[in-house]
Formats: sequence, C-alpha cells, structure tokens
Amino acid sequence: MLSKMRKILLFLGVFFYVSQAIAVQDSLETEDRKTFEFIADSLNEMIFLGNNSDFRCKFYDKIDSFRTTGKGRINILHIGGSHVQADIFSHTVRCRIDSLNGEFKPSRGILFPYQVAKTNNPTNYKVTYAGEWKSSRNIKRDREAILGVTGMAVSTMDTIAEIRIKLNPKDSVGRWSFTRLKLLGYAEHPKVMPLLKLGNSSFLHPIYDSVASTYTYILSVPMDSLNLIISQTDTISHRFTLTGLLLENDEPGIVYHSIGVNGASVPSYLSCPNFERDLNLIRPDMVIFAIGINDAVPQNFSKNNFIANYDSLLSKFRKVSPDCFFVFVSNNDSYRKIKRRYRRTRYQLNTNGVLAREAFVTLAEKHDGSLWDLFSIMGGLDSIKKWEESGLSQKDKVHFTKAGYTLVGNLFFEAFLNSYNNKD
Repeated sequence: MLSKMRKILLFLGVFFYVSQAIAVQDSLETEDRKTFEFIADSLNEMIFLGNNSDFRCKFYDKIDSFRTTGKGRINILHIGGSHVQADIFSHTVRCRIDSLNGEFKPSRGILFPYQVAKTNNPTNYKVTYAGEWKSSRNIKRDREAILGVTGMAVSTMDTIAEIRIKLNPKDSVGRWSFTRLKLLGYAEHPKVMPLLKLGNSSFLHPIYDSVASTYTYILSVPMDSLNLIISQTDTISHRFTLTGLLLENDEPGIVYHSIGVNGASVPSYLSCPNFERDLNLIRPDMVIFAIGINDAVPQNFSKNNFIANYDSLLSKFRKVSPDCFFVFVSNNDSYRKIKRRYRRTRYQLNTNGVLAREAFVTLAEKHDGSLWDLFSIMGGLDSIKKWEESGLSQKDKVHFTKAGYTLVGNLFFEAFLNSYNNKD
C-alpha cells in the first residue's frame, strides 16, 4: 500500500507529465502552422458555389437533429485514389468528426482487406489471411471479378482460405466495434460459403441476399475483430469473391466511410458494374469527391472530358441519394513522372492541376456543391516543392508523408467544422 504522501506525489507527478505533454503538443501544432507559412490558412474554407443550398442545409439539419435528439444516422463517404486508400487523410477526418458523436459510438463503415490483395493496407486496422487469393482492381482492364463500389475484389478457390481483421490493432479497448457484418461478394456455386468463425469450433452462418449480393451476420454482442473462413463443401473447389465489408451497429451518429484505389480515376469507378447497387448499402448523406489526381496526369488532359466523366458518376449518386450533399476536393499540386530511355526517371511540374481546379469549380457550381480548394490552400502551382522540403510530401511530389496527410486531414476538418458552425 502506498502512503498517503506518496499517493499525493504520484498524482502530482502524473498531472505534471500530462500537463507538459499537452503543452508540448499544443506548441508543436502552433509551431507547425508558423513553420509552414506557404500554407494559405485564409483560404481554408468550404466554398459553396451552387445556386441551390437545399442539399447543404438538409445535410447540416440532419447533424443538428442528431445532436439535439440523439437519434438518426448520417453517412459520409470519402472516395478517391491512393490518397484515400492509404486512409491517413480520411482517417484523420474520421476521428475528428467522431468527436461530434459524443457518447455514441456508431460503426467504422465500409472497408476492404487490401492486404489480401497484396497492396498497401491502412495501418488503423490490421488484416491477415491464409490461402491463395487473386485480386482485381478497377484500374485494370483484365479482371476476373465483377467489381462494385469499393473498386476492388479478392477471389479464391483455396480450401484453407481465411481472412482475419482487427479494427483496433493498437488498443485493447478500442473505439470501433460492430454487431452486424455485411460481406459484399458472390460465390460461383452454392457449396462455397463464407462463415464467420466465433471460436475454436463455432461458426456463424450468414443470411444471403441475392439481390444485393451480400452475406449478413448478426452478432449477439459487439465485436472489434472478425475471422472469415471460406467453406468448401463440394468435392471440387469453387471460386468465392469478396468485394467489400460493411461493418454496422445500431448506434446513432455520423459514420465516415472511405473508398480508395491506388491509381484510380473517375472512369475507373464508372467501369464497376455493381457500383450503384452497392452504393445503396451506404446511401450517403454527404460525399467527399477526391478523385482527379490520376485523371490529370496525361499531357492531353481534357477539362471537358473530366467534367463529363464526373457528371456520369454524380448521376449514380443522385439516383441512390437524391438529397446528397457534394463536396469536391481539388487536386493537390503535383509533378508527373517523365520516363526517358537509358536515363534516370525525372519529374516535371504538372500544370494540369490548374485546369483540374477549374473543373472542380465548375462541378461545384453545376451540382450545387461546395469546393475545398486544396490546390490553393497548399500554395498553388509548384507549392509541392515546399511541402517536400518541409517533410510533408514524398519525393515523387504527388503523395504526402504521414505528417502531410495528417495535416491535410486536420485542415479539412477545420474547414468542415467552420462551415457547419457558420451555416446560419
């Protein structure tokens, strides 16, 4: 037993440590903003460019209703390419927006086991697997699978196929849990079935919906991890394809979904036959469109074609969620890779970022949406060099570092929160 005096000293010591840690963190955040003078903080806002504010007002009204009554579900979907697949930018926003949920703990939303597809998996959830799996992606023309809203798929015929996912890999008492799991996918034969392993020898069978092509598992208690076994009961192995996992519970609040595929463009998502069908499972109230960095790489980039492709994609969202509020994120400033025969690869400033920004302005005006102008906020044309020099951008001058993505996520949330607080 500690003496009373030792307990007091221990308490004071812990209090001093925590206070110092908070002070250091605050000073770092302040110093970051002072150091990165090339960032245009004054431009960090959601710019409403439409003529009809109904979509925006209805969305903010839903948040107000939830915060007043403690009832209702709001779905936000963030969709893009590699910036979103990495899920540092989007997860930063997810965690900041989660603060608006207060005591409620809605689910984590849709995700994909990228590790099984042998591509980079977000670090905020852990994926392991067994067996042989083949991947299909919306950036590839030759695909074995029929793709949906995630733009990804993994398929297997292996008798030992298994996927394990832990939502809170760094925290034994984590934030995220689910009581209902919807597996998006399909089997080529009724004798192959995905089972949810609950213990050493206990398995939960799903409820299959042939129209939505989903396997639903209802749990009696909240879980933060899952173990899927692909059961083959025929003498011949059959193919099973997984295209996504939707983790749900019945808690009210804001759910922040994110979908990203490395290298994806707007046509990549348009090429997914089941995109609109799967989107019905989410029915987003707000969509953050961050697709465009890959569309603008070619030197013959056409602003008009880019807008036309986006128009086609947005029509799918309007069919599923007629009142959905659109937020467009302009491309970050970037360089393009120039390959030269017998010489080292070099990088060249991609001036298409200016044209892409103009296109996003047009899209926001045309579809009564808002623009978050990342291109201008980060400093405009050729500002990516300053981000690289400051440790915020990678050497390819396209992708950000972890610190850069985190900063972008915090900037976005600040703009979002200011827009919501000043909606009246």
